[in-house]
Amino acid sequence: MNAPFQTQHRTRIKMCGFTREADVLAACALGADAIGFVLYPPSPRNVSIERAAELAHLLPAFATPVLLFVNETPERIEAACAAVSGALLQFHGDEPPEFCEAMSQRTGRPHLKAARIPLSEVADFDLLEFALLHQQAQALLLDAHVDGYGGGGKTFNWSLLPPNVNAHLVLSGGLTPANVADGIRTLRSHGLSLAVDVSSGIEAGKGLKDVTKMQQFVQAVRTADNDHSL
Repeated sequence: MNAPFQTQHRTRIKMCGFTREADVLAACALGADAIGFVLYPPSPRNVSIERAAELAHLLPAFATPVLLFVNETPERIEAACAAVSGALLQFHGDEPPEFCEAMSQRTGRPHLKAARIPLSEVADFDLLEFALLHQQAQALLLDAHVDGYGGGGKTFNWSLLPPNVNAHLVLSGGLTPANVADGIRTLRSHGLSLAVDVSSGIEAGKGLKDVTKMQQFVQAVRTADNDHSL
C-alpha cells in the first residue's frame, strides 16, 4: 500500500553536533527546528550529559533538543533524559526496534531511528522493511553507512530509495548548502514528510559551526521550499 502522502510547504531543519553556546544561539536565530547533541564518546562532537543540558537550556520555545546515542545503556539514556527536558531520542547504532520502543516508553520521549544505508548497495537496502520494523519511531533518519557510526560527510544515491515509504523521513549524511535542495527535490514525496539533518556541512571544524554556512544552508532549504518547480 502506498503511503498517504501529504503536501508539504516547509522542510524542517535539524542541525546536529553542537558543542558551543554561540553556535546553538546562532542556529536558533536562523530558525533551526531541532538542535542535536552527540552523546557518543568516540565522536569528535561528543559532549557530556551535563554539557548537553547546559546547551539545551539555551533553546527557545518550540526548538527541540535531540540526544544522539549509539548502542548506549538504558541507564545512561534515562540519565540524559532526566537532565535534558523535552528532548527527542535519536538511536544511531545497531539498536533493535524492541530496544528503541522500550526506551521511548521508559523515558516518555519519542525517538528517531537512523537507517544506515550502504553507499555502494543503496538499492539492496530494504527501507520498506526497515520502516515496518521501526514503525513506532517518530521518523527514520536516512544516513550513509560508513566505517564507525555517522555518515562521515558522505552522501548515498538518494534516487535509488523506494518512492512509497510509510514513514516520516529525515535526510542526513553529507548535506551541504550546495546539495540540500537536490536532496529535497529527490525525496520530498517519498514518505509522509521530509526533514533534513546537517552536521559537517555547516562546520569550520568538527563540532565547531560556521555561521555563514548555517545561513547558506537555511536559505537553500527555504529556496527549495518556495520553488514550485521542485
